[in-house]
Amino acid sequence: MSENNIYPVFDRIKTREDKEKLLQQKSKVIWITGLSGSGKTTIATGLEDILSKNGFVTQVLDGDNIRTGISNNLAFTEEDRKENIRRIAEVSKLFLNCGIITINCLISPTIESRQMAKEIIGDDNFILIWVNTPLAICEERDVKGLYKKARAGIIKNFTGIDQAYIEPENPDLTISTEKDTPEEATEILAKYVIPLITYTEK
Repeated sequence: MSENNIYPVFDRIKTREDKEKLLQQKSKVIWITGLSGSGKTTIATGLEDILSKNGFVTQVLDGDNIRTGISNNLAFTEEDRKENIRRIAEVSKLFLNCGIITINCLISPTIESRQMAKEIIGDDNFILIWVNTPLAICEERDVKGLYKKARAGIIKNFTGIDQAYIEPENPDLTISTEKDTPEEATEILAKYVIPLITYTEK
């Protein structure tokens, strides 16, 4: 289809502000990054539980879930990883415009990929959370058995083994699951996030 045949209707649909007022919350995208096994998904689902109990409407986008759906045609090459992040950022932006608080738990291993997501979502809407768990701890946990497979050469391009994870330079919040229990880490994140998503009349 030619671009000449595309007719956007952005001016005729309800605005993000309308939907935030309806839901009585400020929509944000909480982007949780860290190595496989760092505790991202545990913290994300724990945060969703706390926010739901406090009346917030949320959506968790987990990397593995996304890989079984909208990104099931992608591999783990550098190009495909970048495309995966782009798709998730675009989906997050849709939720953002619906007034929904989106909690994303994704390895997103490079500064460039996280910056791309931030540019799509918008600086004011993007909250970067780094789950800073050392590789040795993640590998010791190896809940899914992925590190073992990567070490054996069964899985290629695995972050932390044969593909680098570049630490965030300026995350909004850093959480250590080496020092804190999952419950403590989740509480730390919730206390940080709740003031940012609490609705106030303009």
